[in-house]
Amino acid sequence: MSFFDYDGKKIYYEAYGQGKPILILNGIMMSTFSWINFKDALSAENQLILLDFFDQGQTDKLEEQYTQEVQVDLILALLDHLNIDKINLVGISYGGELGLQFAVKYADRLDRLVLFNTAAKTSPWLRDIGRAWNLSKDDPLNYYLTTIPIIYSPKFYNENYKWMDARKNLLVEKVFSDKIFMDSMERLTISAEGYDVLDKLGEVKADTLIVGAENDYITPLNEQKILNKGIVNSQFVILPDTGHGSMYERPLLFTSLILGFVNVIQTEYGIVD
Repeated sequence: MSFFDYDGKKIYYEAYGQGKPILILNGIMMSTFSWINFKDALSAENQLILLDFFDQGQTDKLEEQYTQEVQVDLILALLDHLNIDKINLVGISYGGELGLQFAVKYADRLDRLVLFNTAAKTSPWLRDIGRAWNLSKDDPLNYYLTTIPIIYSPKFYNENYKWMDARKNLLVEKVFSDKIFMDSMERLTISAEGYDVLDKLGEVKADTLIVGAENDYITPLNEQKILNKGIVNSQFVILPDTGHGSMYERPLLFTSLILGFVNVIQTEYGIVD
């Protein structure tokens, strides 16, 4: 558990293990705590770094509206604080958007990039989903019903409904009823409205793994196909029967894909005669 000062704000991060560094970039509703079940596996042979962005977890709130650029620059500030020259970034959804912007803006500080459930821009579809979230933010149950079911595949949601129902009670009573949290979520959601790297995908030079999910209704598979077409050094994997919350639905695959892609030494293979 550590903090560092950045631009007059307290920034919270955690670091575990030794080896090639992997920095996880949270999804929009997430925090460092969200990765508790992944820490051991991801830090067994690597240095795992977790970060709360502004308006997430234990990092200070910004209170005034901002763009995602401040979060991207926060990644750089953390690397400088930890004296890390090159990083492997793993981003999911909102975190993937930050990872792509970092890959364009700070290419020399990036080793490899892993993107789960990520789009190249905030389309009108995605923007209006976010606006619907914000319109329901003053009613905890409405916010839950607007944001959570659509994150998961119907298969996972139905098969794990008892778990989902218990999670609903926790979120409605403890999290979505917290005005500070909800104001933060509103700012985070608005910060993504202007996101667009569609015309800059060719500037991403890092080896990149793109992972899409068959039943992702937030960032559908076509969004990852666009990334794969635009990023020259990219590989594309599709997770079947999986929704936007792929880390929860496919934790073993999620972990294996990260570790395999980040740690593989040989990246080019010839054809065997």
